[in-house]
Amino acid sequence: MYPIIALLVTGAAGFGGYVLAKRFVGRRLRFVDAVQSAWAPWLAGAVAAILASPLVLLPMIGSTTALVFGLGVGLGTARGARDIRRGEVVQRHLIP
Repeated sequence: MYPIIALLVTGAAGFGGYVLAKRFVGRRLRFVDAVQSAWAPWLAGAVAAILASPLVLLPMIGSTTALVFGLGVGLGTARGARDIRRGEVVQRHLIP
């Protein structure tokens, strides 16, 4: 039972990192030129993995989970930057 739960936690961390990074890049960093560079996804993924590394002391979270979270953040950053270049970022307004 433990390996299945650990696998689900790892998958959720990767997916959550991807979604959060993509939304953050699309909403907050759309006017920042540095996010369009080739090194931005690599840097974002590495920083996310390093920041998640202390969580390996918790049960059900291993070093693979931190690495998958970093991978998800890196891929989300790359996808968010690509969406900005293509003009596919959706703006949400409070007043229509």
